[in-house]
Amino acid sequence: MKKILDGIFFRLVTNFKDPIRRRNVGFRMLGKLIGVAAVLFAIWQLTPSILYADDTPIPQANVINAVNTVWTLVAAFLVFCMQVGFEMLEAGFARSREAINIVVEGIADTAICGVLFWAWGFAFMFEPGTPWIGTTGFFLSGLPDTYGTTGVPLLAFWVFQFAFADTCSTITSGAMVGRTGFIGDLLYSVGVTGFIYPIIGHWAWGPDGWLAVLQPLAFRDFAGSTVVHTIGGAVSLAGAVVLGPRLGRVFKRDGGGPMPPHDIILGALGGLILWFGWYGFNPGSTLSAMDTIGIGRVSFNTTLAACSAGLTALFFSYIRTKKWDLGLSVNGFLAGLVAITCPCYWVDPFGAFFIGIGGGLVVVWGMDLLEYFRIDDPIGAVPVHMLAGIWGTLSLGLFATGKFGVPTPTGVDTSSVVTGLFYHGGMGQLVAQAIGSGAITLATLVVSFLLMYAVNLTGTLRVSEAGEMQGLDLHEHGMTAYPEFVTSAPPRYTSPKNVK
Repeated sequence: MKKILDGIFFRLVTNFKDPIRRRNVGFRMLGKLIGVAAVLFAIWQLTPSILYADDTPIPQANVINAVNTVWTLVAAFLVFCMQVGFEMLEAGFARSREAINIVVEGIADTAICGVLFWAWGFAFMFEPGTPWIGTTGFFLSGLPDTYGTTGVPLLAFWVFQFAFADTCSTITSGAMVGRTGFIGDLLYSVGVTGFIYPIIGHWAWGPDGWLAVLQPLAFRDFAGSTVVHTIGGAVSLAGAVVLGPRLGRVFKRDGGGPMPPHDIILGALGGLILWFGWYGFNPGSTLSAMDTIGIGRVSFNTTLAACSAGLTALFFSYIRTKKWDLGLSVNGFLAGLVAITCPCYWVDPFGAFFIGIGGGLVVVWGMDLLEYFRIDDPIGAVPVHMLAGIWGTLSLGLFATGKFGVPTPTGVDTSSVVTGLFYHGGMGQLVAQAIGSGAITLATLVVSFLLMYAVNLTGTLRVSEAGEMQGLDLHEHGMTAYPEFVTSAPPRYTSPKNVK
């Protein structure tokens, strides 16, 4: 080993003494040092952009956010579960002889909505075109992989919005229970899901809808107090008026009252399922799981408004009748849920509490109004959805705190906040809300009355008197909901003192 080291040392000394070799070694070392310096310089320049890449805005078009996609789909599934709640609520609040008709109509309506919303409804509502209607994307063709800058795949976004469209159409049937022909149901369902909801909804939710870009302040409807519920409730009002009341319906001013529900327990459970589904309806409308604070706030506000509205209706019923009314309590918390749907993202707990109280009062007074005008609404669809939807939309202009902006795929944008009158925001947002709510309500009523009268001209909107007396389940579907039970008047019991 010593000999090897001595030989290496001898060669180094010999080569160093040679000027030519010394010069060549120097040039080689200099070249290597320059190369190393270039590599170090490149690392120094590129490392900050790698370490801090999250601070650099990245175009969102066609960039899929997996977390937001899962969140949106889970919310869509919850909203779709509301169909179960609607059908249980309507069937329970109706008479037993029309329970099957309600369920079949709901299933058919859902299927029609899916096909039409794929064919042109989504294009009318969510694609650009004019301030009044979308003009591209029919059958979802030619559209990018994601919707706008949401980071959510187009098809996932479609599923979420389909569930909303289906909800709007289902609301309509509630006020028309017990006397509507099944063919008439199908015809007006095409009109609502294919044209009324998507076209009028484009005004508020379309990328270039005239209410969405209203100046100086845009109309706001976070999850659909107006777009979903007021539209559905207004269509149901038109249907109830054109149909007229059910046979045998006597109103309070004439010495009667509402016909009793056949299974109020089923109806109440349906209402609670709707409450559960609302946790997809409202928080899911963020379309962003990254806005964790916003999701929590929306969930809390949704809960509190439902609670305060339900208590308001419950105690109101006791003050009137000295009885604790289950049906009115259910419609009360549903009205609170409808009312908070618009402002849920922009209000604080105090705002949500008082918005719910307003919803509970609106539903009671709305039912009184329908009774006075002799309008037969078996489920309470008009006061719960149309009137509470109007109240909730206007309430944003009163209770918006001025602290919250809009959700984004990566969090929340507070560069532009929404402020109501009670929080020193002036009348601006309240005026925008009144314009939007008034325009959508009036337009929906006009076209809905035209639709219902047109369907009525075909002779299919209302069943015959004989068919209504027989019951829609037997007349339209050839079966009864409870074939093993005999439905009859309760027996007259004899007082014990008369029993021999």
